[in-house]
Amino acid sequence: MELGGGGAAAGPGQAVPGQGGLEVLLHAVGSLLASYGWYLLLAAVIVYLLIQKVSRSWAARPSSQLGAADVFVEPDAVVRRQEALAAARLRMQEELNAQAERYKEKQRQLEEEKRRQKIAMWESMQEGKSYKGNLKLNQEVESGASTSSVVPKSKPNKKPLRGGGYNPLSGEGSGTCSWRPGRRGPSAGG
Repeated sequence: MELGGGGAAAGPGQAVPGQGGLEVLLHAVGSLLASYGWYLLLAAVIVYLLIQKVSRSWAARPSSQLGAADVFVEPDAVVRRQEALAAARLRMQEELNAQAERYKEKQRQLEEEKRRQKIAMWESMQEGKSYKGNLKLNQEVESGASTSSVVPKSKPNKKPLRGGGYNPLSGEGSGTCSWRPGRRGPSAGG
């Protein structure tokens, strides 16, 4: 393949100026692409993507070299912003304090209720009543029922789920699974 064009073909002894260097360069580039073509293509794509990402991050970042006119901010605006922040913080702190006060009040009420229950339990124990009985009594008194008309309910006769002779350890019963331990001693087989 001749790259020289339409001129006379140079023989082996004749040197065409510039043509020998060009052929060597083309041969070197061709062999380089043949050997490492896919790697070079992959490297070029990665470099391109990195350049795109860096350029986007630089464009999105506010430039730190603004002029003096761009940096100037009115002092009144700064003072107003700081006052608004202070007012918002004060409001939030007041709300937090109010919530804390409500929580403390609820805790006090719960503590008072627990204290009353403990006193009632102690008094019932001193009278010889059980605490649970006193609790039931208090609930009935609060609902308006009199203590003299309280009749304990009898439990209905319930059938047991299994017979009286059931023992899960005996291996008997209605179960279809019967497990037996293996033989003691060395394993069979030789």
